[in-house]
Amino acid sequence: MAMDRVFGSAGAVSGLISVAAGAFGAHALKARLPPDQLAVFETGARYQTYHALALIAVAWVVSRSPAPQAVWAGWFFLAGTVLFSGSLYLLALTGVRWWGAVTPVGGVSFIVGWALLAWAMGGTR
Repeated sequence: MAMDRVFGSAGAVSGLISVAAGAFGAHALKARLPPDQLAVFETGARYQTYHALALIAVAWVVSRSPAPQAVWAGWFFLAGTVLFSGSLYLLALTGVRWWGAVTPVGGVSFIVGWALLAWAMGGTR
């Protein structure tokens, strides 16, 4: 499968999951979680949505020019989604505080992904 299709599909699936997670948080978890834990869950869903769109942007860039930086950006966005959003979901749902230590690793992955995407779109190749 071509990388543009990999990242486009991953972005679409991630968007689907983020909308489902947001709805789950707003409806099923609202009565079950304290407000601070619900806010953590909602942050995970929000950032997953942003990075689902970023993956679709990566797919577009890769389809136009298979810059290795764009491909790496896609992988960093995927890793960031799993580490950042995933750790926030687990922190909110389980209350296990050490999941919070994983979240910054995902945040750094997002930052690296954005830097790589910027490089791929306009930087030196």
